[in-house]
Amino acid sequence: MLALILPSLLATLLSGATAGLLGSCALRLRLSAIGYAMAHAAFAGAALAFWLGLPPLPLSFLMALAAAALLGPVADYTGLPADSVLAILFPLTMALGFLFIALSPGQALSSPALTLLWGSLLGVGWNDVLVLGAVMAVSAGFLLLFRREVWATLVEKRLAEEAGIPARPILWALLFMIGAAVVGSLRLVGGLLIYALLFLPPSAASQLTLELRRQFLLAPAFGALSGLAGFGLSFWADLPVGTSIALTACGLFLLLALLSPRRKPRLLGLEGRAKPMEEHQPHRP
Repeated sequence: MLALILPSLLATLLSGATAGLLGSCALRLRLSAIGYAMAHAAFAGAALAFWLGLPPLPLSFLMALAAAALLGPVADYTGLPADSVLAILFPLTMALGFLFIALSPGQALSSPALTLLWGSLLGVGWNDVLVLGAVMAVSAGFLLLFRREVWATLVEKRLAEEAGIPARPILWALLFMIGAAVVGSLRLVGGLLIYALLFLPPSAASQLTLELRRQFLLAPAFGALSGLAGFGLSFWADLPVGTSIALTACGLFLLLALLSPRRKPRLLGLEGRAKPMEEHQPHRP
């Protein structure tokens, strides 16, 4: 039994930590649609593979990674925000996915491509663990190596460019890694619920601290905790793993939102920062 669930358990921990880490970037960049768009790009790739009689996983990964790689350049070329490009990409890839399924032989609703939309606890193998481990290692290494450039790009992209920081390539790299994290988590969490694992852990971290560096430390921990708790709930109550992870992530966010010290300035050390207006007025004889 342990050998059967061990890949899923490790993939859950890696998926939660990676999604929490890169979700902090997505939350800061306000890329609210990236989870849906990347998931449905992978769904379209899997449906295309099913139509062509090819293995679905490699083509679904390639389709989603291609969408993630093109996101930054297309946003710059069209002059639209990245979130607007994602809003265009989402219905396009979803329509293509259902088109390929309709053209495929057999029952459309029984297509293996549809399993990418809701995930599976036992559908995860060691290949998925290796993919998620690679994405986590590359993402953490990139954020650590270029931490100053990343911080500046996330805080204010235009000022970062004026300071000589290559903000555009940094942004493109972040978008690509976020897309890779989504793709790697699809078989476990599913495309319909990956949004929860991508945004709820960093949102929970933001309830405890306003400092971006601390959020980058807390969000992966909350993501891994949500994934582990959801995995246990799924195994114990015989529930879909994506649903269980989404519920535990929501519960953690609600708990921290209720207990957030942001509503208590004294706990954040802000009580002495705001001075009365008259103290800032010049002295008049």
